[in-house]
Amino acid sequence: MASVQGLGSGTARGGVPSARIAVYKICWLDGCSDADILAAFDDAVADGVDLITISVGGTADSYFKNSIAIGAFHAMRNGILTSNSAGNRGPGLATLANISPWSLSVAASAIDRKFFTEVQLGNDNIYEGISINTFDLKKEMYPIIYGGDAPNTTEGSQGSLSRYCLPDSLDQNLVKGKIVLCDLLVDGEGAFQASAVGTVIKGPRPRDSAFSFPLPASYIGIEDGNNVYIYINSTRSPTATILKTKERKDAFAPYIPSFSSRGPNVVTPNILKPDLAAPGLNILAAWSPIAPISEVEGDNRKLSFNIVSGTSMACPHATGVAAYVKSLHPKWSPAAIKSALMTTAEPMSAGKNPEAELAYGAGNINPSKAPNPGLIYDIDAADYIKFLCGQGYNTKILQLLTGDNSSCSDATNGTVNDLNYPAFALSTPPLRSINRVFIRIVTNVGSPTSTYKAILNSPLGLTIKVTPSILSFTSLGQKLPFTLTIEGTLDKFIVSASLTWDDGTFQVRSPIAVFAP
Repeated sequence: MASVQGLGSGTARGGVPSARIAVYKICWLDGCSDADILAAFDDAVADGVDLITISVGGTADSYFKNSIAIGAFHAMRNGILTSNSAGNRGPGLATLANISPWSLSVAASAIDRKFFTEVQLGNDNIYEGISINTFDLKKEMYPIIYGGDAPNTTEGSQGSLSRYCLPDSLDQNLVKGKIVLCDLLVDGEGAFQASAVGTVIKGPRPRDSAFSFPLPASYIGIEDGNNVYIYINSTRSPTATILKTKERKDAFAPYIPSFSSRGPNVVTPNILKPDLAAPGLNILAAWSPIAPISEVEGDNRKLSFNIVSGTSMACPHATGVAAYVKSLHPKWSPAAIKSALMTTAEPMSAGKNPEAELAYGAGNINPSKAPNPGLIYDIDAADYIKFLCGQGYNTKILQLLTGDNSSCSDATNGTVNDLNYPAFALSTPPLRSINRVFIRIVTNVGSPTSTYKAILNSPLGLTIKVTPSILSFTSLGQKLPFTLTIEGTLDKFIVSASLTWDDGTFQVRSPIAVFAP
């Protein structure tokens, strides 16, 4: 059974247990260089891998200056889909790390398991916080002190600094054997270094990701933290204890946690990013026994699993599903696999995430439906080159990306609306009249003889039309075009809609997002 000392206990296995994994090192203590990233892509392509997953991201300011976008383009030309982490700089808008249309950008979603850690004070008040606390204080009460009252004056620290419990800021003589209340969410190294028994950390809510500290710890909200502070100053001998972490069902899931980066795509806003979401919050993950689970030196707990959050957890989940689809459809293109994942994703609620599609893309990944999408939106390298030419790049710059003699001309220029993407995005100023036409082509991979009807979920204020509204296929592999037209005005930040092609067996859903820049 896999667990972190009993937390998250269950059977764990890979998304595709029979898959072989090739690993290419690109990061060192001083970071991840472009040269190492591109060399790893070259090696992976040369080795004949089927998929590439890379949970690394930088600045998404240009397709031609981003080593991951360049490497993913060359992988795509060799039939290899690259799965990228969306980034962990949310919840602000336009914070995505990976945005190229030829790669899969994966946001993090919450699973239905939640961890919480309670703090009990000497007055019997209990406050619920967030952490992964495997230490057992056996409900024993310990003295509790405010970090601001324990400055390490020999090192020049004052209460204005020690309140944050940073390394070397706390006086060990005042802190040893006590629980420390801290005003900043840090890794616990300062309190651990000063021989504290535990730490209670207060800060702004919400904090949705739980993680390990090198000592008993719980992260609580400002209001609860202020109550703890008031208690400390209300008695001569304040005491507290920190209980072991418990788990419960998260009835609010699935949703996008605060850390997951949001769109829109800063280079091409009318290409919807992220593409979809996959589990990335409080994930039970394999862990090197060499590394402490809190990643703080001196923490001697060595385990084979840890509980980790981030789009770096979401990305490999999506890659596992992509590998599953690839194993069943080995001749499908990277775009076809990506289309299958996006059009079968479970719709998510804008009520839980006001950024809507800019937070979760097509929705939450659905492994059981992805291998049988019914229809796919396919794209090849020539289509991407036309798209890039249409974005204003010249031949010289284009060749820096393609590495060949590709060129741009009026005949090869394409528009972003014509790229056969399995989602529709439109960035437009509020209250301005909209009239935009998108051209798409779908390929039949479901039933040889089938008739699909267009089902539109369209909000007030926008008129969306699909022509033709019925697609009749007579064979597998047959391609049929359609246009989607959006008219109206945008009267809010973002409006969500969707197009679903339905033949009674397959439901091929594409999100439609209209938003203000």
